[in-house]
Amino acid sequence: MTDYVDAVRFKDRAEAARQLSKALERFRGRRPLVLGIPRGGVVLADVLARRLDGDLDVALVRKLGAPGAPEFAIGSVTEQGLVILNQGWDEMATESVLHAEIEEALDLLRRRRAAITPYRPPILPAGRLAIVVDDGIATGATMLAAVRSLKDSGAERIVAAAAVAAPRAVEALSREVDEIVCLQTPEPFYAVSLYFEDFSEVPDEEVARLLADRPEAVPLHHGNFGLHPRRREP
Repeated sequence: MTDYVDAVRFKDRAEAARQLSKALERFRGRRPLVLGIPRGGVVLADVLARRLDGDLDVALVRKLGAPGAPEFAIGSVTEQGLVILNQGWDEMATESVLHAEIEEALDLLRRRRAAITPYRPPILPAGRLAIVVDDGIATGATMLAAVRSLKDSGAERIVAAAAVAAPRAVEALSREVDEIVCLQTPEPFYAVSLYFEDFSEVPDEEVARLLADRPEAVPLHHGNFGLHPRRREP
């Protein structure tokens, strides 16, 4: 493991993606479905999809915040309605509060999907090699929700990828995926932004542009997403 003081900072997300594509080169020719976790992860996913000759989409996940402390996650929900709750969530929220938080999150995810891919619904991962990407992984909660959603959707093989991640998160995620690829795992781990010289915010408009530029930006299937939440606890 690399200590923070010795960790190499990436110039920006694009540079990190180019380095990550080399570590994933063996998947070229298998037409992987590359899913970026918005917003920063989509920048990396776009580069990977182009270099690996894959399809590009987003893995939409929303954190469920604790009442009075929205920055503290009690769980997460995917656009397909899969809810993952952190241990001890019931000590911070009631069932009714949780349900309201889930409904609000699903509504936001539906609106975000409509805004960033108005020309098509999500690409089905069933039977596909799926590579889910983020710029960095701190706790791993968001990546975990995306991975479990892909499992429920029938992905044949799931690879989690990131430029930098906390060692503890990598260890936990390695039990959930077929493979995890991470360029750096510094210990101790601090905020993801510290490992990038340029960690500028990526607006939804940029995410929409990246997705619209891809050849797979055409309707591939029709589905009903996020209308019937399912709950799963770790």
